[in-house]
Amino acid sequence: MPPLSFRTREKTMYEYELHQLNVAELIRRAEQQRTARRAALALRADRRAQRHDAEGRVGKNRSWFVRAA
Repeated sequence: MPPLSFRTREKTMYEYELHQLNVAELIRRAEQQRTARRAALALRADRRAQRHDAEGRVGKNRSWFVRAA
């Protein structure tokens, strides 16, 4: 196989660098999506935990009165 010319080597390096940039961008996007998903799951879990709290928020319907303790 004949040696690569300077132009061919230059083109090959350029394509390789573009590929590396693309890979880095895809990895960054994937990490961003994982972080967003973890945050959403944490919020959902926190809401679920609050539903089972003994001291939660007061209900929206203010016409219901309960006896004071």
